[in-house]
Amino acid sequence: MNTLKISFLLVMAICSMIASAQTVEYTMPEEIEQHEGTWLQWPHNNLYGPWYIDDVEPTFIAMANSLQSGEKVHIIVTDNTELSRITNVLNNASVPMTNIDFYVYPTDDVWSRDNGPMFVYDQNNELAIIDWGFNGWGQDAPFSNCEIIPQSIGNALSVPVIDLNSVVLEGGAIEHDGHGTMIATRSSITHSSRNPSLTEQQIEDSLMRYAGFTNIVWLDGIYGLEITDMHIDGFVKFADGNTIVTMDSLDLMAWDVPANDINTLYNATNLTGSAFNLIYLPLTQNNVITTYNNNLGYKGSYVNYYIGNDVVLVPTYNDPMDANAISILQNFYTTRNVIGVDVRDLYAYGGMIHCVTQQQPVDLNTTGLMEPSNDNLQLLQNSPNPFDELTTITFSLDGRPSVTLDIYNTLGQKVKTITPNKGEHQADISAADFENGIYLYTLKVNGQVKGSKKMIINK
Repeated sequence: MNTLKISFLLVMAICSMIASAQTVEYTMPEEIEQHEGTWLQWPHNNLYGPWYIDDVEPTFIAMANSLQSGEKVHIIVTDNTELSRITNVLNNASVPMTNIDFYVYPTDDVWSRDNGPMFVYDQNNELAIIDWGFNGWGQDAPFSNCEIIPQSIGNALSVPVIDLNSVVLEGGAIEHDGHGTMIATRSSITHSSRNPSLTEQQIEDSLMRYAGFTNIVWLDGIYGLEITDMHIDGFVKFADGNTIVTMDSLDLMAWDVPANDINTLYNATNLTGSAFNLIYLPLTQNNVITTYNNNLGYKGSYVNYYIGNDVVLVPTYNDPMDANAISILQNFYTTRNVIGVDVRDLYAYGGMIHCVTQQQPVDLNTTGLMEPSNDNLQLLQNSPNPFDELTTITFSLDGRPSVTLDIYNTLGQKVKTITPNKGEHQADISAADFENGIYLYTLKVNGQVKGSKKMIINK
């Protein structure tokens, strides 16, 4: 009888796992994976008064300037008057405009992480936008303009928009590893101010189906502590698929994270049950003081940083701990330039770098790079393609010429050069050396381009 019961339970568990797997229709790529661009909602004076732009615009100029060399920067401006003004501001700041474009939509505020488009891939690797509900952090702020931004962007880009307005979810309320694990606080998602008619299980079902989160780590958080009700991205960040950046327990307690949440966070495991590596960033040494000498009465977090294609933007506060935080992150992100961006005045309004950025991943089924003709190189190819660990590029050539393979990202930037030994007709490429995305590899023979092919890395 016992054996039968165990067998029955095992079958039921397997059926449940199969059913759960079938409900995943979309997956959300990790922030560290290759971007097509970053979305910013530019500040205006319509909500806070005539001093607001002067306070926070320098932060946005610095972000746009730092990001534009490695990816597109898509700037949402609230009207055409602002479009003209902002264009002049960026030109006057000598910000290169090649990779910057503008979209004119009315906005309430700047927090594109929370109200902006959250991009996902469907089962065919096609891009889609998940349009979760946005209600101004539980009706605490105006939101009528910002809540329709994802649909507006989807229309402009001709990207399908999945209407999930029945589930309220801000982007800053979730952190995930790109492999099915998500960490969030209940206070900012399951509380009645966000989703009064949904159970936690119903919310989890939506997160699994539309974002691919099958392993959800819930912290309780504290409702009402501040306007976001303890967004996770203030104190937890996935540095990559295996590593969580957070704070030590004393700093987490100073951030008002409950003790039971600290324990849950430190013991979180991934989809396979393995523990995450932990990196600790400090809080600021002192309470944050704005550029106009207003003491905010609380410290600043460095965890709310943003991972770009070739830079990492870290919030800084003119504090002795700024350099320490940048050094820790630079030691981790060795292939990216870690840049501090002063957020003191932006922080006075409730957020930092991650709060005002939203990444758009590359389209895995297309690229802006043109593939040259391969008339005499039909055998130039890499296999497997796509690949997640190792691929081998093979090519056919007569004699023993000087050969190089140049690898470019979707912005046309050379990211790696491989020089096979003379006489060799192949080269191995490791996925570990690249972020996920589309690349073009070009074969040069005696310095002349002879052919190119597209390859996809999907770890």
